[in-house]
Amino acid sequence: QVQLVESGGGLVQAGDSLRLSCVASGRTFSSYAMGWFRQAPGKEREFVATITRGGSRTYYADSVKGRFTIFRDNAKNTVYLQMNSLKPEDTAVYYCAAAQGTNYYVAERMYPYWGQGTQVTVSS
Repeated sequence: QVQLVESGGGLVQAGDSLRLSCVASGRTFSSYAMGWFRQAPGKEREFVATITRGGSRTYYADSVKGRFTIFRDNAKNTVYLQMNSLKPEDTAVYYCAAAQGTNYYVAERMYPYWGQGTQVTVSS
């Protein structure tokens, strides 16, 4: 089992950048693919980005491609989401999640472990 704690959210202006972090407990972080999801007010949670357990492969939602970067440091049990050129429509609670397996995963159902979320608010 793994426990996840996100941080780094906040209130920023459109065009600004933020870096979210997600620290995992336990000694098996490198065996988990990781994902970032977000949920805006009144909307369903949606996929943002995912990375394989070794960090060699990533995949992004079209809405963030070219602006967001997911990367990880397995020595620090941490996955990051670098968010650049933020837009008001990026406002949401951002969650990190962990999935066992050798691939990366888009579907929420593949992720049994979730953090509590961190709020990102982008003003226009």
